[in-house]
Amino acid sequence: MAATADPSPLAPAGAASDPVLLAGFDAGQSHTTCRLANGGGSVLAEGEGPGVVHLAAPEGPARFTAALRESLEAARARLPEGWSAAALDAAAVGASGIEAGSPVQTEGQALAAAALELPLTRLSVTGDERTALRGAFPAGPGIVVISGTGTIAVGRDGHGREHRCAGWGWLLDGAGSAMDIGRDGLALSLRMADGREPVSPLLAALWQGLGLDPSDPQAPQRIKAMVVDPGFGAAGFARLAPLVNRLAEQGDRQAIAILEHNAAALAAMAAAVAQALELKSPPVAMLGGVFTHLSTLRHHFSAALVATLPGATLGKPADDAATGALALARERLG
Repeated sequence: MAATADPSPLAPAGAASDPVLLAGFDAGQSHTTCRLANGGGSVLAEGEGPGVVHLAAPEGPARFTAALRESLEAARARLPEGWSAAALDAAAVGASGIEAGSPVQTEGQALAAAALELPLTRLSVTGDERTALRGAFPAGPGIVVISGTGTIAVGRDGHGREHRCAGWGWLLDGAGSAMDIGRDGLALSLRMADGREPVSPLLAALWQGLGLDPSDPQAPQRIKAMVVDPGFGAAGFARLAPLVNRLAEQGDRQAIAILEHNAAALAAMAAAVAQALELKSPPVAMLGGVFTHLSTLRHHFSAALVATLPGATLGKPADDAATGALALARERLG
């Protein structure tokens, strides 16, 4: 969403001469967006900062703090005239890896309060899937299925009750993600190399994608060493997913089977959320880079959702996670 200036500040109760300034943060692994708005919700400015990692990681707290401060500073630099001196009144943060009701959420709230100089009563810190849900479905029930490097689904019923499914980290629970699609393809290519599966163009495409020569007899050993390198991780597998999708578009049966399997996993997540919330015909929104860029996966997910959750309707989200965070921030004004 493009930031637009609103020259009419909304004064908070009891302080008619002071503008109300709200901040909504969407803190992902690649970057953080800070969106600033007045008390009525009109967007004033937007800025970006670095991404975050799980707070339990050694660098987690420092990166979380830097992400909030730097994205806020970038957004403040774009505020319309007359707003630069406005104090932040409330904020909400949707961040990757923060589970509602967990010690990690408590730590995130304390870090955000210090970074943004706000009391806890004027602050909400939760997972980015929750702010994505709020942005996608501002009022009423709905389910968001998010698939990027990782994956998660979360939904809300008509009474405000929420339920999440999957998203337990790439080592344990990444079915439907770019990471799993890439990993599944690479694993299949190794089975092809040692004769367990018939060789298809998938082998050469993925190995060349990793900068390897498919004719090199040592390539499988190089792959084995490559994937255990600390710098490879989930992102290393995820970058192979577009290659699997391209092969599926060209009719490669094994690539198609990989995408069908992962699409079914995503549909099962949506169905589990609907069952937990007793949603019979929920609207479902697809979010994340996998749905945006992998057309064949998107097609198979639509088909799998019809089979797994009859009555569900696929649609576009009303808005994004930063807007969802702003809605949570407004609630903190009391």
